[in-house]
Amino acid sequence: MISAAVRSAFYTVLQLIITPPYALLTLACYPLPPHYRYKVTYGWTCIMLFLLRVICGLHYRVLGAENIPDRPSIVLSKHQSAWETLALQQIFPPQVWVLKKELLRIPFFGWGLAMTNPIAIDRSSGKAALQQIVEQGKEKLKQNFWIVIFPEGTRTPPGKTGKYKIGGAWLATHTGTLVVPVAHNAGEFWGRNSFIKSPGTITVSIGKPIDPTGMDPDELNARVQAWIETEVSRISSCGKEGRDDEQFISISNQSVKDAEK
Repeated sequence: MISAAVRSAFYTVLQLIITPPYALLTLACYPLPPHYRYKVTYGWTCIMLFLLRVICGLHYRVLGAENIPDRPSIVLSKHQSAWETLALQQIFPPQVWVLKKELLRIPFFGWGLAMTNPIAIDRSSGKAALQQIVEQGKEKLKQNFWIVIFPEGTRTPPGKTGKYKIGGAWLATHTGTLVVPVAHNAGEFWGRNSFIKSPGTITVSIGKPIDPTGMDPDELNARVQAWIETEVSRISSCGKEGRDDEQFISISNQSVKDAEK
């Protein structure tokens, strides 16, 4: 049986081979409208998820797919791994991320990321960063993009909770946009800064949309954190050997679009 280390090494080699030319392809798409550019960059994501599945044996399942709204919303997700930055693109409709500007300077990866039309902010600017999120967020929502935010800001190991930053809740309360909380246990299979991708089935749980009307950012942020952390504890270790008793619905980006029709 091929070890997880060997499988992970093979995946990484293929990723290093595929990413540079694909990044150049996405740069060539700069003149295209944002949604067309997104389709091109999303192709790279599909390739990576396919390789993770067939090479590393890393699958996923989704609980609560019926909770996905039929209009652009704000996704506030647990952040444990690099995996969810890929999979959320397949689970939810076309989206942009709120991220720090420095990521766009990373060769090839950052260049391709820039083509996804992200909300890039300067986190050191304090309250000005919140204003950047609101101004750019309103524009992205008008363009029919969803907005994905990791409120912890950085990947947090399983069993740990990072400080939930206010940006996502601030954007929701200042735009009246529904918030969709997302919990998962990806860190149990592909940890932070870990080379090894362990085979198994990651569980993603989507909570019921939260209407921010009448709520202040702190209240909304606390409600999102409470649901996510409780749900992460509930689904912890799902998909590992001997634990496969959860009811789930497998979905893809296409099935989401079909459900919206």
